[in-house]
Amino acid sequence: MAIVNAPKPNRDSVTTIREDGSRQFLHPADVQGRFARARKVSAVVLIVIYLALPWIPINGHPAVFLDVANRRFHLFGATLAAQDLWLLFFLITGVGFSLYYLTSLFGRVWCGWACPQTVFLDHVFRRIERWIEGDALARRKLDAMPWNNEKAGKRVVKHAVFVLVSLAITHLFLSYFVSLPALWTMMTHSPLEHWSAFLFILIATGILYFNFAWFREQLCIIICPYGRLQSALIDDNSLVIGYDSKRGEPRGRASDPVAGHCIDCSRCVAVCPTGIDIRQGLQIECIACTACVDACDEVMAKLDRPKGLIRYDSLNGLNGNKTRLVRPRTLVYTVLLFVGACVLTWALSTVKPANLGVTRMVGSPYYVSEGYVRNQFMMRVVNKSDDTAHFKIEILGAPAGVLMSGAGELFSVEALGETLRPVVIQTPIPTWNGSYKLRVRLTDEKGSFEVLKGCEVIGPDPFLLNVGRKQDGR
Repeated sequence: MAIVNAPKPNRDSVTTIREDGSRQFLHPADVQGRFARARKVSAVVLIVIYLALPWIPINGHPAVFLDVANRRFHLFGATLAAQDLWLLFFLITGVGFSLYYLTSLFGRVWCGWACPQTVFLDHVFRRIERWIEGDALARRKLDAMPWNNEKAGKRVVKHAVFVLVSLAITHLFLSYFVSLPALWTMMTHSPLEHWSAFLFILIATGILYFNFAWFREQLCIIICPYGRLQSALIDDNSLVIGYDSKRGEPRGRASDPVAGHCIDCSRCVAVCPTGIDIRQGLQIECIACTACVDACDEVMAKLDRPKGLIRYDSLNGLNGNKTRLVRPRTLVYTVLLFVGACVLTWALSTVKPANLGVTRMVGSPYYVSEGYVRNQFMMRVVNKSDDTAHFKIEILGAPAGVLMSGAGELFSVEALGETLRPVVIQTPIPTWNGSYKLRVRLTDEKGSFEVLKGCEVIGPDPFLLNVGRKQDGR
């Protein structure tokens, strides 16, 4: 049975919606070629990295372990505490800006080659679908077939495998936050003992299954904003997937001497995972997966014609002009990226094996009693190392006669632990001249590093304090 009302690609609407508003499911045809092989290798490498990171120990922790429960984040041997989360600004903005930079040079190379949606959909879930239901033609026939034992059996097996794979991906994702041993403990005990993790697994698995089994390319077309941003990120010199209309048009049979090189076989449309016709120009649905490039090159090779009718090129290149990778936009981006890298390097150099937080104790901001202006602080010391460490807190810049308690002696903090240390600073009233600032220094017993923080000693107005003392006869 043939599929009816299958829409042809056009620039006015997406191919996955029929005229009656119903969903047209896409079944991209298989394609072989140099880009297909390169994308397969790239996908395998990325999936292996995703699978391997929780298993690779570095300095006693997984290569990537985001221990949210204990507020410790282990990244390739470095341990960051919650107080170091400001570094995420550089990570997030750096990744985002690098993506913009790559887009200005190479178009949507991220979408087609490295985006998790593309990697898992094309190289895991669609591959499973091909193994169970057959090639694109067989899958279309199965869609059009009335429900029978064959169709029901294949669909049940396919979706059962989809659920299992979604479960595996979700469990591995959770291990990035709880570690593999803790994950195994959760899996071997009652779900009620770890109900929050169990609920997360259920919800995340359901979302993954829904996405990869049904929603698919709609995520790229409808939800992801990147395709809409590309018009602002690229220019006529950015490398994109494009059709050489000068060489291809007018379309016609291979035997037609006046026709261009495009024989209108629609092979490029058949292999497109978002259902577009690249010959209609650059479109927001194009994820630069290069499937159409391999498909067209295959046809050109059979016709003994030069490859590259559809190819990686800039809009200038497709129009016969020179492509300029070095241009004002890319120069500015390069300078900004270099500046960002320098700032990130400096920021990372400020990360210490311990953190110090200085806060004023709850209650009155200061006290006046027994001839002193008293300020009370709480020092939070966080040990980010895997061993018990000994630290010392010192107060720097205190005026003569100031009394301090809680500072100067060594104390220990257990591995990956933290402690609170009260420090009281008392300023004699006769020497009180108003608020002043001090520096708090945290060092280890070897003096191998120091963490400096500021604090302000506050109190009453010196004039009013002296007036009060005279009235009291002092």
